[in-house]
Amino acid sequence: MCGIALVLSGGGRVVVAPSAAAAAAAADAAAGIQPSDEGKGVTVDELKAALRRRGPDSLGCERLRVRADGTILGRDGCDCGVGNGGDVGDTELCFIGATLQLRGAEPISQPMVGQSGSVLVYNGEIYGGVHVADDQNDTQSLLSSLESSCSCECHALVRDEACPCCGSVGKSVPQILSTIKGPWALIYWQAAPTVKVMESGEDNDFSESTNMSYWEELPCGIYSIHLKSLEKSGMRMKEACVSEVRRHDWINSSLDELIQWKRKSIVPTVDDLTSHQNSVGDYCLSQSFRNSTEADKNAAYKVLIALRESVMLRTNLNRLFQDDLNKLKDDELAPIAILFSGGLDSMILAALLDQCLDSKWTIDLLNDFCTGRTEGTSENFPYPWRLVEIDTVLTNLKGESEHVMSLIYPSNTYMDLNIGIALWLAAGGDGWVDGSICNMQNGCRYKYKSTSRVLLVGSGADEQCAGYGRHRTKYRLGGWVSLDEEMRLDARFPFLDENVIKTLLEIPLWDIAKLDEPVGKGDKKILREVANLLGLKEAALQPKRAIQFGSRIARESNRKNFGSNRAANQAYAGSVEIHQRAR
Repeated sequence: MCGIALVLSGGGRVVVAPSAAAAAAAADAAAGIQPSDEGKGVTVDELKAALRRRGPDSLGCERLRVRADGTILGRDGCDCGVGNGGDVGDTELCFIGATLQLRGAEPISQPMVGQSGSVLVYNGEIYGGVHVADDQNDTQSLLSSLESSCSCECHALVRDEACPCCGSVGKSVPQILSTIKGPWALIYWQAAPTVKVMESGEDNDFSESTNMSYWEELPCGIYSIHLKSLEKSGMRMKEACVSEVRRHDWINSSLDELIQWKRKSIVPTVDDLTSHQNSVGDYCLSQSFRNSTEADKNAAYKVLIALRESVMLRTNLNRLFQDDLNKLKDDELAPIAILFSGGLDSMILAALLDQCLDSKWTIDLLNDFCTGRTEGTSENFPYPWRLVEIDTVLTNLKGESEHVMSLIYPSNTYMDLNIGIALWLAAGGDGWVDGSICNMQNGCRYKYKSTSRVLLVGSGADEQCAGYGRHRTKYRLGGWVSLDEEMRLDARFPFLDENVIKTLLEIPLWDIAKLDEPVGKGDKKILREVANLLGLKEAALQPKRAIQFGSRIARESNRKNFGSNRAANQAYAGSVEIHQRAR
C-alpha cells in the first residue's frame, strides 16, 4: 500500500482521514497554493491526485450512502465528489485506496469489500498477529479476520468469552488490531447486522473521547467514528454528521509500553559503569560465543538476534514476488535493495540480509553518499552485493523539487527537500555499477537500474540508539535523564519492529550509548557492538552521516540553491524555509 483516505459527508460537514489529506496539502504548498479555509478541506479528486503521485499499482474508490440507523442506501465506485443529493439525515462515505502490492498470488485493488458489506482500506504490512498465507495479500487476510469480529456497539469483548449483547465469541475489532505486528494504518467501515445507537452519556467502555478541530494529527491508536442519528427530539440537526471521534484501549498492554517509550533502566550506578568496560572491539561472533551462556546475556547479542528476525520477516518472498523473479536473468536476481551509505546502520542491514536471503540472489546497495564508494572495496564486500552509485545529475532541479515536495510531509525547509529528494532518487535505483568493486561485468563500469521491489532502510537506529548530535548535547547539559527525555521525542510511534524496540528498551540506557566517549564510539554503542559481532570492524567505527548534507544529491541541491554545500551549512539551510529563500 502507499496511501488511503476517507471522505465522509452529510449534514453540512466533511471529515477526511487519515493520510492523504496531508499529501494534498503538501502538494498545494509546493505549488504555492494557500491552505483552504477552516472546514473546507480538499476534494476527492485532489486526494486521488495526491495518491497517484506516489506511484501505486492501482487506485480504487468505493462510495456508500447510509442512513443514520446504519441502513445502506447505495454503493458504487466513485469517479466524482461526494455530497450529491440524498436526505439531510443521510451520510456519504467515499473510501480511496492506492495499492503498491508486494504480497499475494493475484493482483488486488482497494478498497476491499467483504461479504457482509464491510469496507477496508489498509496501508501497511503484517508480520505477525494475523495469519497471512503465502498466496494471500495482507489486506485480504486482515479483512477476513475483521469480518469474523464481534459487531456489537458495546465492544465489551476483550477475551474469548461470549459477547453479552449478541452472544458472539469472535474478537472485537480493537482486539484484532492490537495483535498486528508491523507498521500500519487503516480505515474500516463495519457493516453491522444490528446497530445500537449510543448517546454520548452512555457507558461504552471507550478509554477517552477526543474533541477535534478540522485538521488534527492523532496520536498512535485505534479510533472510531460513530454515526449518530441527526434527528433528536423530533428536530433535524444539520450542524454535523459525526457526533465525536473516540479512542479505544489497546488490548495488548505491551503496545502501550512501546508507544510510551518506557525504559527499564535510565540512570546507572557507579557499579553499573565499572562493570561495563568492554570496548567496541572486544566482541567477536565466534561459534563458541554464539552457543555460550555469556552470549545469551550479552545485550549486543540480544539486539543482533532481534534485528535478524526483523530482517527475515521483512524479506520473506511470497508467490507474487516469486513470479517476478522467474522473469529475471541470473545476473539480475536482486529482489531486495538497501538504501546504503556505507555507514554503521546500512552495513548491519546488508550483513543480516545476506544471512536471510538465498545465496543465489544478489543484494542491490543503492548508494547516494559521497564517501560510500571509497568504502565499497572488495575488502568490505565479502558478500554478493552490487553497489549502485545513484545518478545524481539534477538537470531539472525545480521540477524534481516540486514533485518531491508534493509527496513528503513536512515540506517547508531545505532540509525537508534535501532528505526527500535524496530518498526519492536513491529509491529509484537508477545509476552506475563499477564491476571492479562487485566482481561483475568483467570489471567494467556499466549503467544499471535496480528491479528490486523491496527497499530496506535504517530509519529508527539513530532515534533509538542516540545517534544524533542533539542527543550528545542533551546528555552533556542534563545527563542520562535529559538524554532519555530527548529520545522519547523521537520514538513515540512503533513504526519499527516491535520486538526490536522492546529489546532495546529492556537494555540499560548506558549500554545503548555512552556519550562521554568520542563520536564514532560512544554514540549508538550497542549497534557498534552488533557490527563487531557480524565481523564489520570498519563499519563499527563509522561516524553518523546526515543525509541532508552527506549525500551527493543533497550536495548538488545545496550547490544550486545556495552556491555550495559549505554556504548551505553557513546559512543553516536546514531551518531555512523554501518560500522565504525564493523571495
